[in-house]
Amino acid sequence: SGTEYHKKVRKYIISELEKMGLEVSVQTQTALNKKWRGAVKAKNILARIKGSENGKALLLLSHYDSSPHSSLGASDAGSGVVTILEAVRAFLAEGKKPKNDIIILITDAEELGLLGANAFVNFHPWAKDAGLVLNFEARGSGGPSYMLIETNGGNKNLIKAFKKANPGHPVGNSLLYSIYKTLPNDTDLTVFREEGNINGFNFAFIDDFYDYHTALDTYERLDRNTLLQQGEYLLPLMRYFANTNLDTLSSSTDDVFFNFPGTVLVSYPFSWVFPMWIIALVWFLILFFIGIKKSKIGLKGFFTSLGVFLLAITVSGLAAFYGWKLVLKIYPQYNDILHGFTYNGHFYSAAFITLSVAIGFWFYSKLRKKITAEELLSGPVLIWLIVNFLIVRYLPGAGFLILPVFAALFIFSVLIFSKEYRKKQVIWFTLLSLPALIVLVPMIMMFPVGLGLKMTAVSAVFSVMLLGLMFPVFNYYSNVKGLTRLFFLLAVLAFVSGAFTAGFNEVRKKPNSIVYFYNADSNNAYWASYNIQPDTFTRQFLGENPEKGNFLTNEIQSKFKTRYKLFKEAVNYNLKPPKIEILQDTLLNADRFISVDIIPQRKVNRIDITTKDSLHFRSFSVNGIALKDVGENNFVFDTAKRKQLLTYYFTENDSIIRLKFKIPGDENPDLYILESSWDLFNNPKITKTIRPRDSTMIPMPFVLNDAVIVMKEVNFGSSSK
Repeated sequence: SGTEYHKKVRKYIISELEKMGLEVSVQTQTALNKKWRGAVKAKNILARIKGSENGKALLLLSHYDSSPHSSLGASDAGSGVVTILEAVRAFLAEGKKPKNDIIILITDAEELGLLGANAFVNFHPWAKDAGLVLNFEARGSGGPSYMLIETNGGNKNLIKAFKKANPGHPVGNSLLYSIYKTLPNDTDLTVFREEGNINGFNFAFIDDFYDYHTALDTYERLDRNTLLQQGEYLLPLMRYFANTNLDTLSSSTDDVFFNFPGTVLVSYPFSWVFPMWIIALVWFLILFFIGIKKSKIGLKGFFTSLGVFLLAITVSGLAAFYGWKLVLKIYPQYNDILHGFTYNGHFYSAAFITLSVAIGFWFYSKLRKKITAEELLSGPVLIWLIVNFLIVRYLPGAGFLILPVFAALFIFSVLIFSKEYRKKQVIWFTLLSLPALIVLVPMIMMFPVGLGLKMTAVSAVFSVMLLGLMFPVFNYYSNVKGLTRLFFLLAVLAFVSGAFTAGFNEVRKKPNSIVYFYNADSNNAYWASYNIQPDTFTRQFLGENPEKGNFLTNEIQSKFKTRYKLFKEAVNYNLKPPKIEILQDTLLNADRFISVDIIPQRKVNRIDITTKDSLHFRSFSVNGIALKDVGENNFVFDTAKRKQLLTYYFTENDSIIRLKFKIPGDENPDLYILESSWDLFNNPKITKTIRPRDSTMIPMPFVLNDAVIVMKEVNFGSSSK
């Protein structure tokens, strides 16, 4: 946002919409986000297709800014922009007038704190017209695009409408949104839900996470099939929702939903989750006691099965958890990939999953001749029933995980009521296991991709749990030890593949970081890096033996709370600190009113304001834009846990930030102003000749990088005015 490239992209998008005969406007609005504590003057691109009726409008949403400093933004969210442009072009070419208006909103400053969406929802008159939002996003450069729902109510009617629209190749389930809601990964659509109470769908792909927010987010690395899938979502949904009453989509109830790959979504009410579990439990208990009566199940065999299965789960989970920590010790450079998913991450996912399957087969091979097939299956089914009870209580969105239990209970029934175990039963057992495999295997592979390689332990545990339900399938295999060796060999091959691809090159580029930091109060300057060790690029600043740790207690922390790891004292170039003008500092009754101007004395891109103390803000505004009032006895926010007050990005030549806030009268603000400019390589004050990164390196994402930072402390002291 604010760069020449951003202006060029905005001009291009406007011209493409105008070619379609649409009237385009640009909303210029200062916005302030309380959750992310960001502010900016955003420039949103807007167009509208007029419908034949006066109902709520369908809103198509993506953003055209990329992450600051380095990201080219082809996937995030250039892919969303072109998906909307192409779908709108195709829709208009059909020549059918929609019933509902269609609003096209390409927001600015999403990467700076969802600020363009904030500007639209809170300040644009069209916001009140929106009845449903379709948002297109990316958190990687490939893989399937997942459908996620954003609603303040239930999802039932949204799922019903989505299925009627029948988009091609949907991918998603109700567990994913339950996980998504726990992560610090909001999108523009979150603003529509939280501040406008407007329902919506997110469509986002998350594979190849290592490209996210980096200079590698390029058109060349964007998966074309992924881009096509975004289009397969949008056009049928656009046709359907443009002609549907959008006032009927709200609901007070939720549905469990999941997809079989390549087919439509399957859904059923949350209210079924508990009864389905009761049915499975009763079914299991009946079969269990019949098995005891028929002497097919003994208590000793059952408890042996249960204990050994729990041991297999524990060993596989611990092997993956500590195995990944060992990998990080062997290859410390992986710690510099802040995404948590390395370039060769799929090798490690495969390695730990196949290792866990090998562990499962090893334990199974020790048991299969000692206990009956019925006993062998009874332990895993009971564990699955316990897991599903926890799902009923705490995570009903994962209610579809009862379906593998039903498949296993069918197998269990055949085993209990058959006079003998026949080889042809293996075919039926395999067919009964296929639905569970089709639904669960993609989820097992998705956990490390979506949540980082530290989550391979979850995938390992689920792999063994799934294998446990399939033990009867392998009961007639004569060489189970061979399967153990096979999967162990596959794990070794995957680990070896990881080792051979552990280094960096022109395809798998090394992320590194450097900043110049000047403390205007102490008159000290430092070079600082977030890397764990210097490389050929950072050594020119840090030398061979930089100090380890951090010289600062209140630096600007990243999304992942990354802190400086290396630093070295630098030449003091006497950069001008910002000018601070206190316009008001008044005590009135029990409150303290402060107004202050922050005026940069050099060209800067961003200003961060932090505090060392806990402050409680009854009101807070930036350049006349205020956070919503929450009542006289409450606070709009405080800094008890998070010391950041504000991050303001300059997108125009508006070189003054005016803060106005009200705090309790007994609080004494002690603020740190951190000015950042992204001109390290061409700052005229820093005369050192800097060698650029070589072709195997990229700027580290998620952190303030390649920047010149000037810090100044402002202590207001106590007020008696």
